[in-house]
Amino acid sequence: MAKRQLVVVLLVVVALFEGSRAVSVCDISEDGLAACKPSVTKPDPVEPPSVDCCKAVSGANFTCLCSYKNSYLLPYLGIDPDLAMALPSKCNLSTPVPSC
Repeated sequence: MAKRQLVVVLLVVVALFEGSRAVSVCDISEDGLAACKPSVTKPDPVEPPSVDCCKAVSGANFTCLCSYKNSYLLPYLGIDPDLAMALPSKCNLSTPVPSC
């Protein structure tokens, strides 16, 4: 499992440093990630999430995000996985979030 996480981290790092293409994680664009970061960062997450964040979350692939929940990637980026998974309800979206 650690080997898989390392591969994911390396792929994300490569994507981050490739300047000619937009970065996307689990169908959330780079702008969407930036808009949501204040709402998923401890110790004082912004409540409620911004309109831009909720718009980004509406198209997110939460099954994909589940795969990152226990990895080092989200905390490394300053993202609390539990706060990230709570965004749909905070945005009043009916998006079914898998239990992971």
